[in-house]
Amino acid sequence: MALELPSHHRSTGLVDVLDRVLDKGLVIAGDIKVSLAEVELLTIRIRLLICSLDKAQEIGLDWWRYDRDLSPGSERRMLPEHEALRAQIRELERKVEALSTTAVPKRRR
Repeated sequence: MALELPSHHRSTGLVDVLDRVLDKGLVIAGDIKVSLAEVELLTIRIRLLICSLDKAQEIGLDWWRYDRDLSPGSERRMLPEHEALRAQIRELERKVEALSTTAVPKRRR
């Protein structure tokens, strides 16, 4: 005769496991390699991280915040380094325009 735990004990255990995985995180990693006659044709590297959004942000994984497909309205937001680059481009364009309007004519020989 098998001893079976009441269903509320099993669900509590599952909730505890899920809570721990989301709090601490779980990483699954693997590689798939396809070879023919000892010549590697294809390598697929798989990395899976399961954790809560808070934990992901804590460890610096917040790429979804800037992904246009995952974050509504992100097309209007820009990373700070992109804003700085755009400002540099505008400044360089202004300088080129100023130089081209005040170009010195070539000397005659």
